[in-house]
Amino acid sequence: MHFSSLQNFQNYLLQSKLVDASQLQQCMVRLQSRGQSIDGLIRELEAAHVLTPYQVAKLNKRDVDGLLLGKFKLLYRNASGSFARVFRGCSVNDGRMVGIKVLRSRWADDPRKVILFKREGELGKRLKHKNIVPIYEVGSEGNQHYLTMEFVEGGNLRELLKARGKFSAFEATRYVLDISQGLDYALSTGVTHRDLKLTNVLLSAQGVAKLVDFGLAGQDAASRSIDEEVDRAVEYSTLEMGTGAPDNDPRSDLFFLGTIYYELLTGKQPYPPTKSKDERRQFSRYRDIQPIRDIDPSLPPAVTKIVDKLLRISPSERYQTPAAVATDLRAVLLSLAPASSNDDSVVVPIPKQFSPTVICVEDRVRQQDSLREYFSKHGYRVLLLRDFDRALTRLRSDPPKGLVLMSETLGNNTKTFFDKAVATCRPSGTAVVLVLSKAQSDLKETVADSDVARVLYEHPVTLRSIRKAMEDVWNKST
Repeated sequence: MHFSSLQNFQNYLLQSKLVDASQLQQCMVRLQSRGQSIDGLIRELEAAHVLTPYQVAKLNKRDVDGLLLGKFKLLYRNASGSFARVFRGCSVNDGRMVGIKVLRSRWADDPRKVILFKREGELGKRLKHKNIVPIYEVGSEGNQHYLTMEFVEGGNLRELLKARGKFSAFEATRYVLDISQGLDYALSTGVTHRDLKLTNVLLSAQGVAKLVDFGLAGQDAASRSIDEEVDRAVEYSTLEMGTGAPDNDPRSDLFFLGTIYYELLTGKQPYPPTKSKDERRQFSRYRDIQPIRDIDPSLPPAVTKIVDKLLRISPSERYQTPAAVATDLRAVLLSLAPASSNDDSVVVPIPKQFSPTVICVEDRVRQQDSLREYFSKHGYRVLLLRDFDRALTRLRSDPPKGLVLMSETLGNNTKTFFDKAVATCRPSGTAVVLVLSKAQSDLKETVADSDVARVLYEHPVTLRSIRKAMEDVWNKST
């Protein structure tokens, strides 16, 4: 898009709701002393964290396609595949965060691909279960086709496994139980997943595993051809052809559920990773998986028994339904949990001592990603919130183990919010860590450490120093 003037560009920003009037005015004031230009305004908006790096890169090229879809603005690209890209977005009306899946432009003119994409969305809208990421709407704008869905804060299991190395038997079993419950519900509606893998399982900030991407569900094999592999999971077709299983066999999902369980427990993939479709079509990859007890003999026998049964090469020897898997997983979970329940119909929550929750009040995308990755790597569940009021509500209803406040996000209200946080957190023992920016270092005279709080102002402040300050509060309170 060509912007004929700076005023014209400002009008676009306001009309599109990429920025609000107060944000724009503040940046224009700072711009006056530096020479007014479109590029200068973009730099000011980026420096003020009003625009994300993704938005800045697009605007620098004067490319506005993909900045807004429907009533949502795209903030950051989370993932990219051969068929679609997934973005973090938010409503221009109320700031609600969503995930936005966008069909790649290379397929936008292919009617069949567009139909398949929209079919995924319409199917997803029917699936309403706590262990499945809900699809909210299916839309098109110009030549762009998109789905909006719940934004799941915690990342996918592949990312978390990479950070953690492997999971305890309790954690792995808990997540696989969540997946099996989602599969059971989907199957009750006549839907199988057909692309079960770590990247298609997201973990919420509350530790709930949720299935995403039912795009391959229930496709008719008779209509497929070799050049349509973009629409299907090669692993599924190879397994089913090698075992003589019927097409769209629900038990195929259970085999690949077993591969997820295997990798969560050991940190090792059950068969060698490869991008080669020829290698992925080799039936021996799935037939010759090394028994999990050979990888880690210390695993509980009840756990390895479930993994072995899920990975039976003959479909008739596997679990026959997700419900049967869930029944055995619940029994194992109860035996592994430190505090067990006599009611095996109840889903046992993850004990807080296993995965303490940390709330971080931060609105900058890059810093959010750094906080999430670092604290997840060190065994924490991370809940990232953009404003203090939402954090305060959560502190009162479900106190976390720690609260991290970033003064650059809190702005002029830093001291007020810090004092309110300390007062709210003291009864629960939640540790509060305030990180003062260099520009606000003078606040160190008015905010101070206490029994539940630490103030960090000596720069550079590292992620490690934030974590150590939080843990210092806990150590001194016990």
